[in-house]
Amino acid sequence: RIHLEQDAGKSIHEESKTYVDLNRAGVALMEIVSEPDLRSSAEAAEFVKKLRQILRYIGSCDGDMEKGSLRCDANVSVRPKGSSTFGTRYEIKNLNSIRYIVQAIDYEAQRQIKILESGGEINQDTLLFDATLGKTKVMRSKEDSSDYRYFPEPDLL
Repeated sequence: RIHLEQDAGKSIHEESKTYVDLNRAGVALMEIVSEPDLRSSAEAAEFVKKLRQILRYIGSCDGDMEKGSLRCDANVSVRPKGSSTFGTRYEIKNLNSIRYIVQAIDYEAQRQIKILESGGEINQDTLLFDATLGKTKVMRSKEDSSDYRYFPEPDLL
């Protein structure tokens, strides 16, 4: 699926402060949403590489992840082997390189496994990946879909 959206701006998180950069607010963006078919960080990396190649070929964007013209959000959940039921997912926002996609997914999957194996519970949260520390951290918690703050455009329904 493809969602047409407008960029709302960029949050910059530093220690105990968050800044808002509105330089790209209102800029059109295309969000491409896949089904939950990817089973590893390697598959996710290959998907993004192929998608970037296609977007460059058709002239949709230059695919420069470091400059933000292509960003990736990864939804990560784990489940017991043999289970067909998806686990509760964490969304990792704004991954800006293939290497960080792999690192963030691998770290988050292992973190979730440790939580579940110790009897803990997975809550649906939105995360950031700190590349310096190689860890994810909570950006905001989500209770249900209304917390995503999506507003449908009635003229497009």
